[in-house]
Amino acid sequence: MELSDNSSKVKIVASGLIPFAFVIIMMAYIFGPGADLLDLGVPLPEITIEKVDFHDSEIQATVRNTGPIPVEIAMADVNDRIQPAAVEPDRSLERFESALVRIPFEWNEAEPYIVGITIGDGTRFEKEIEAAAPALEPTLDLAIFFAIIGTYVGIIPVMIGLLWLPFIKKISKQKFHFFLALTAGLLFFLAIDSIEEAVEVSNESLAGSFNGILLIATVIVLSFLGLFYSGNKLVSRANSSKIAKPVAIALMISIGIGLHNFGEGLAIGAAVGLGSVAFSTFLIVGFALHNTTEGIAIAAPMSRGKLMIGKLAAMGMIAGSPAIFGAWLGGFVYSPFTSIIFLSIGAGAIFQVIIVILKWIRDEGDITLSSASVASGFAIGMLVMYLTSILV
Repeated sequence: MELSDNSSKVKIVASGLIPFAFVIIMMAYIFGPGADLLDLGVPLPEITIEKVDFHDSEIQATVRNTGPIPVEIAMADVNDRIQPAAVEPDRSLERFESALVRIPFEWNEAEPYIVGITIGDGTRFEKEIEAAAPALEPTLDLAIFFAIIGTYVGIIPVMIGLLWLPFIKKISKQKFHFFLALTAGLLFFLAIDSIEEAVEVSNESLAGSFNGILLIATVIVLSFLGLFYSGNKLVSRANSSKIAKPVAIALMISIGIGLHNFGEGLAIGAAVGLGSVAFSTFLIVGFALHNTTEGIAIAAPMSRGKLMIGKLAAMGMIAGSPAIFGAWLGGFVYSPFTSIIFLSIGAGAIFQVIIVILKWIRDEGDITLSSASVASGFAIGMLVMYLTSILV
């Protein structure tokens, strides 16, 4: 009887593995002996100029081969004038391999430049820089500067938003549902904002071979599913543990907002490093006002539990402090790929939190989620975020 069971398990495992074996054989044939048979067109070379840095009397371009075939860098130009250049480590690039092109050039700060790279077959690729700015060097003063900026746009606004908690704590159940729906509306706007920023980075800086839109969609779905599973586990254990349900939900909201603010910090750090925006006091004030509403999103669920100042402050730090780390990463080692990944994770996390909030409203009696308080709260939440975003 036992032998029969073992034989049955072996057959099940074998029936599952055999198709995979045939898939591997098929792919090995396509990329091996069958490659010539299926080669119906001419593969075109493609390189991406991922980053341009301006140093003393030198322009440095980071170039990556993002096409299907190997390429060789032939020459470089600035504003259509050929310049001598050194390529490190060498001029030949295999697929996805990168190189640093160093161009001796006396550039002027704030002037626009177009850096061009020509490969062996004569194809030229270029990247336009709106305003040249010195490349940032990692120093303690600059790290402190980014920390202060991150505190202004991340931590302080969220902490100010948390001050609405005593007011929300004293309102009726219907008005409480209004604020929960308001929270969902605020977060929904943040998720759309994250996706828009990710698409913008993808269009401007990410190579087409990475399929930016599909990358964004994939990361959003994966982060949503992962956090949806872990979030449900956290909430389901809340009743049987020391963690209260409002605290568990507020923690998920804080994590979602924190991921969004991390992406926001990446954008700020990169903007300072590239000198592509006028980084003024007005911009900081706009971000700060916009992010104040994020504190309300955390305060709403916490208002139905005991007033815990320590946990509330911790939530504010979880939501706001990632802006500092994002600014450091964006300013010192900016990468369009990582920016898109983090912005997409933030969007997926926020969608998951919205589901949790709406489920909470349903559990409290508003089964159809169609009451005036829910509809108006969601709409006003989005409207508030839109109006504050105009200042940014």
